[in-house]
Amino acid sequence: MTMATAKPILLGGQWVQTSTVEAVRNPYSDEVLAMVCQAESEHIHQVVESVKRVSTEFARIPAHARAKALLHIAAGLSNRREEFATTICQEAGKPITDARREVDRAIQTFRIAAEESTRIPGEILPMDLTPGGEAYSGSVKRFPIGTVLGITPFNFPLNLVAHKVAPCLAAGNPMVLKPAPQTPLTSLLLGEVFLTTELPPETLTIIPCSNALAEQMVIHPAFQALSFTGSMTIGWMLKGKAGYKRVLLELGGNAGVIIEPDGNLDVAIDRCVAGGYGYSGQTCISVQRIFVHESRYDDFLKPFVDRVRALPMGDPSLEKTVVGPLINEQAARRVEAWIQEAVSQGATILTGGTRKHSFIEPTVLTHVSSNMKVCCEEIFGPVVTVTSYAHLEEALTLHNDSEFGLQAGIFTSNIDTMYQAYSQLEVGALLVNEIPTFRADHMPYGGIKQSGLGREGVRYAIQELTEPKLLVVKTPS
Repeated sequence: MTMATAKPILLGGQWVQTSTVEAVRNPYSDEVLAMVCQAESEHIHQVVESVKRVSTEFARIPAHARAKALLHIAAGLSNRREEFATTICQEAGKPITDARREVDRAIQTFRIAAEESTRIPGEILPMDLTPGGEAYSGSVKRFPIGTVLGITPFNFPLNLVAHKVAPCLAAGNPMVLKPAPQTPLTSLLLGEVFLTTELPPETLTIIPCSNALAEQMVIHPAFQALSFTGSMTIGWMLKGKAGYKRVLLELGGNAGVIIEPDGNLDVAIDRCVAGGYGYSGQTCISVQRIFVHESRYDDFLKPFVDRVRALPMGDPSLEKTVVGPLINEQAARRVEAWIQEAVSQGATILTGGTRKHSFIEPTVLTHVSSNMKVCCEEIFGPVVTVTSYAHLEEALTLHNDSEFGLQAGIFTSNIDTMYQAYSQLEVGALLVNEIPTFRADHMPYGGIKQSGLGREGVRYAIQELTEPKLLVVKTPS
């Protein structure tokens, strides 16, 4: 492939060729899928001028027009569903069945955004609550915050992009999107769909670029907000550079599941296998730590390991594949090193633990401790640890012994246990009789501690990306 055939960036409503290109590779075959143009320093000025031109115009577009455009995008995704799914499968190494589910979720995300764009809440504020306020009336309305810089990861190259783009368009904010370097093709496909709407074409900019160039945009005063999903180290670093900007961070976790004596063991096993090994554990709410009450530990462990050992692994384009490659061999080598380090510190491998190229065999570890990387850091691979506990308080303490606090799951039929866990677990969400890997696209999604700042989920992201403005009127006497 030559530079002339490289995929262009989307800037100012136009497809623009640049002199710098990067290869996008298939994680399974390592073949080059495409060459993709990269934005360069001189494009920053063009981006800034573009969003300045469109910002006021877009803020004035009525809600019904934004809703129509969002529904149009949803329809475009639906019409090109298999094309998007195949692209996700090829550039992210995601099993094709998971890729199709991601497209379906993105369609829902844009449909939800269309609905939410027409009901951004306001408030009538009684002013006579205090003496002297009797002659006044007040109202609060939310206004677009301004241009948003979105930076997205490789693992959900469509739906996590949708969770940046859709709320921005719903709220009336232009967006400049920097997709992950491993998976820009899906974002550029979305750009094609966007350009078929009636919105101003400059409203959405898609610029694959270097991390250094992205940092320049984080610092630039033309952007009023940063919405970042990715690693903890990079996220907090960018927050430090963002200055006065609104910053939303979704930085991952090491999600845990607690299985109580009265929990449904068959359901717990089924869901933990799905949550721990789907897409090779490359989601920030993948099941990483399982805590099983000692009275059910043996009953859980054997069938769980048997199920994990039987998971189909291989070519992600095959319908039967559950566990595909990691995003690249470097990621697989890191996971392999963490497994080996845990074993050297006393952990036991019950199944898996081996690497071949970019594949990690689905792995179950026991006899782990909270200071091992496989427990205390985000492994982002098909590795799950299983630990027994004697009392619920012990399980809650073990779960909270983490820098992260994104989502947790508990299996129990006891309402008191449920509320105790809800009260004491340090997470953004607790799922009962379900794994933490569950996410519905309209729910508030985000975490505490090192897991980030703010919430996604379309309505909640709109709240984050709009500013309340108060109007006070003195009533004529």
